[in-house]
Amino acid sequence: MKAEQDLFDVEIIEHTSIIMSDGVRISAKLWLPKGANQKPVPAILEFIPYRKRDAYAMRDHQIHAWFAARGYACIRPDMRGHGDSEGIMEDEYLPLEQQDALEIIDWLSQQPWCDGGVGMTGISWGGIASLQAATHQPPALKAIIPVGASVDRYYDDGAYLVGCYSGQGLGWGATMFGHCIRPPDPAVVGDNWRHLWFSRLENTPMFAEKWMSHQLRDETWIQGSVCEHYERIKTPVLAVSGWNDCWPNTLIRLLENIDAPCRAVSGAWAHVYPHDGGPGPGIGFLQLSLAWWDRWLKGIDNGIEHEPDLLAFIQDSHKPTPLATERPGRWVAEPDWANNNIKSTSFSLAKGKLNQGAPSDAGTVKIKSAVTTGLTSGEYMPIEGIAELPQDQRTDDARSICFDSDPVVEPMELLGTSYAHLQLTSDCNEGLIVARLCDVAPNGESTLISYGLLNLKLREGRENLAPVIAGTAMDVSVRLNDTGWRLAKGHCLRLALSSQMWPMAWPLGQQAELGLNMAASSLEIPLRDIASTTEIEPPFEQPDFAPMETREVIKQGTGARTIHMDIVSGKVTYDAHYDQGLVHLHNINLDYSAKTAQSFAITEGDPLSATAIYEIGYTFKRDAWHVRTESKLIVTCDQDNFFLFGHIAAFEDEEEIFTREWDVTIPRIVY
Repeated sequence: MKAEQDLFDVEIIEHTSIIMSDGVRISAKLWLPKGANQKPVPAILEFIPYRKRDAYAMRDHQIHAWFAARGYACIRPDMRGHGDSEGIMEDEYLPLEQQDALEIIDWLSQQPWCDGGVGMTGISWGGIASLQAATHQPPALKAIIPVGASVDRYYDDGAYLVGCYSGQGLGWGATMFGHCIRPPDPAVVGDNWRHLWFSRLENTPMFAEKWMSHQLRDETWIQGSVCEHYERIKTPVLAVSGWNDCWPNTLIRLLENIDAPCRAVSGAWAHVYPHDGGPGPGIGFLQLSLAWWDRWLKGIDNGIEHEPDLLAFIQDSHKPTPLATERPGRWVAEPDWANNNIKSTSFSLAKGKLNQGAPSDAGTVKIKSAVTTGLTSGEYMPIEGIAELPQDQRTDDARSICFDSDPVVEPMELLGTSYAHLQLTSDCNEGLIVARLCDVAPNGESTLISYGLLNLKLREGRENLAPVIAGTAMDVSVRLNDTGWRLAKGHCLRLALSSQMWPMAWPLGQQAELGLNMAASSLEIPLRDIASTTEIEPPFEQPDFAPMETREVIKQGTGARTIHMDIVSGKVTYDAHYDQGLVHLHNINLDYSAKTAQSFAITEGDPLSATAIYEIGYTFKRDAWHVRTESKLIVTCDQDNFFLFGHIAAFEDEEEIFTREWDVTIPRIVY
């Protein structure tokens, strides 16, 4: 990192237009080191749809002003159909979006302040966009840093979480069409703002309709899935994620599958930047990134490519809490992931027990979980809301079939992927199996380590339906999310199996009873040889970032997460809402606010009673300009169909000026 006296002054350009090959104007914000026009520098691109001027302005400035002060030109375009860019977004990750990214990379390389080299970074969508761009091998793209990214759009993206239809993932569809209908800023686009706004309102699709219409891993999901083209990634990759993220699996998949220089870092974090969110400990992510950029964009021989393949934070056993607190643990290094210190170890299943050694003739156990099983599992995509992480698992464990190891006599360390290999039967023509791995303390507290789900119709792959025949045995493997975990002495490892995980997974139409042949089933876990290497000192600096642009908090944000049960009817309602408050952004003289809410309801004994409601609203106010948007998605079902009701509305000076509704029926093919 440069000494303070060597830092550049930074010039901020709030808006510049980049014209795509089809004539659409993309609006971008720039942070330029002063003097770059005389002495060009490399450029760093973050390409996401989340509004550079207001919604993400403060977060963006903390990152990009920091890099610009250290000699990089940073750019944050609004994707087409968002913020101050023209066009309509018709779905996520379309070929047109990827083409836009390639054209922007090429445009950057030709600017007078750019030396021709470009890096690409971003979290979530931005991380995926970085990986997708790398598969196209644009000549100017020299390095990427994807954070919290996915490589398989069907398996673990926002709609089909780990291969099951997600009650919570459905909310992503509601969120996206809510994002898309926000207006451009008249201070940027001028009098054309209203025309652009109404074009979005009239033409934005309800994303969830398309996603639910493709219930198998068909071309809709294959397109844009990076795992289809690992061999095309030749760009050096620094991959970063957290064990509490929705996408912890990407790091090891990249290490195992790409030939380009690749380094991976996984902490305890959720779906957040590791310098800016929890669970802690946080790290100096920007300093780490700077070293990567310096090596591959400036050619500085700092040796970062020779550092360990994987730096992983191993979480120690801890009390279960849904809050993003500091997690106990330590950093370990795996210098060469292809020759790591991990040994796949199997446990056999017997009645209530996990045993190391050969299986016994343990017989069969029935699995038929209450439809409310899963309420303690937390959010699919924990970001920054209220109590989003898993709670104590004992309530859900009591509704599951559990297998416990003996208390470990020495600490047991897991690093990598676990699998539940199961032989199952169903009493009907469908079934869902959920596997949770838990750390059980001597006092009985149960902390979620990892989980995986499988619709039994997809046991032979997500591309094809495999019929479930009542009473016929099926051999299945359930892949659990990757993890780094150290089980304390005296704690037990628990495998909990259930047939429901609401609202994480939408319940199937029938409440199947599954039969588990314990003698033909096992748990496979990645045991790390603790003795092979010692704990390393924390390998990162403390978090650093540029000061936020000036703002005034007019109203503080609030939020709540509640679970309510009607004892008479058996109906359980799970509500979460978050009001981000009201903020005045001084540099653009704008008042901005946002609200989100989700509500899940289900009645015990009735999987067809499942209901999900998602709402999101935004408000923008500057002088006489006062507009807001609302969106809502309601999802219900019967035995044969899903029912989607969507609603959007736009207001000007509190007068409703536009409304649009969807009422869609989608056949249940898989789910």
